[in-house]
Amino acid sequence: MTIVDPLRPSLPATQRLTALGSFPGARLVPGLVLCIAVTLAALGLERIEAGLFGHAWLEALVLAILVGALVRTLWSPSQRWTPGIAFGAKTLLEIAVVLLGASVSVGAIVAAGPLLLVGIAAVVVIAIAASYGMGRLLGLPHRMAVLVACGNSICGNSAIAAVAPVIGADGKEVAASIAFTAVLGVLVVLGLPFLPALMHISEVQYGVLAGLTVYAVPQVLAATAPIGAIALQLGTLVKLVRVLMLGPMILVLTLVTRRRTDGAAATANRMPWHKLVPWFIDGFLLLAVLRSFGLLPEAVLAPAAATATGLTVLSMAALGLSTDLGSVARAGGRVTAAVTLSLLVLGAISFGLIRLLGIV
Repeated sequence: MTIVDPLRPSLPATQRLTALGSFPGARLVPGLVLCIAVTLAALGLERIEAGLFGHAWLEALVLAILVGALVRTLWSPSQRWTPGIAFGAKTLLEIAVVLLGASVSVGAIVAAGPLLLVGIAAVVVIAIAASYGMGRLLGLPHRMAVLVACGNSICGNSAIAAVAPVIGADGKEVAASIAFTAVLGVLVVLGLPFLPALMHISEVQYGVLAGLTVYAVPQVLAATAPIGAIALQLGTLVKLVRVLMLGPMILVLTLVTRRRTDGAAATANRMPWHKLVPWFIDGFLLLAVLRSFGLLPEAVLAPAAATATGLTVLSMAALGLSTDLGSVARAGGRVTAAVTLSLLVLGAISFGLIRLLGIV
């Protein structure tokens, strides 16, 4: 038997292309190339924003969804593009979630004290339950209500992106949730720094409030830096605790989703543990533990964070390419109402925690 190297130059070009097409991963190439093109466009738009306004109001992650959705609305990709787009929207996103674990360290969080830690966890749980209930009352489907609740209550886009594969949300639901959450998140960052003067709250109180309500860590920095260093440090610390809630919440959602799918709790309870917990959550928790015990070399932390960011933007481009803007717009009113009301509830609960703990 003769073994032929498909890349051997002696073969005619048409035969080489045919041989390459037989490789298992070759079918992913067209869709991934398209996702990369959308990602580069989003990064370019982010830089243009920063150049015009001094900073980017919409992050590349959001822009990737919008650009991808615009492309999808104007042009429906054929079956040739589908495998790569699906791979980008699911597998690459799961890899990004794993790498996010390398950016989480629990040492500084534990030092904040048990009451604050328990209070933050309670705020997240109550906010998720209240947000989900309001979303359902407003007529949102189950999966959309879960995405909005987790996005508002934990860490915005990252939580939505991480929860989506667990509950089986499709690209339309993810894109709609992120789009509306992102817009409201920008408004929160712009309006929150006015609260200390309007409500006469201290820098410490403001830092805790910002950490409990602002969606993304970069947005926490933007919202607290104008107030002072104490607000910035506290806001970042509280925000990290919220981010840590993502792992346990996904585990709970995995169990609940499995029960809903199987139709009986007994069936879910008999399932092996490794099938109940998604592989990427295992990876996330493993890297978080390694980071917390100093077992990850410092040299890998920055590359891991950069890779996670890049893969997340790429996966959002894939989600955008799976989404028709027309269908998103038709669900806009209810999603906007759910996101807005969820944020108001989160703010009220956060103020309650500040008063309860006597933070001054």
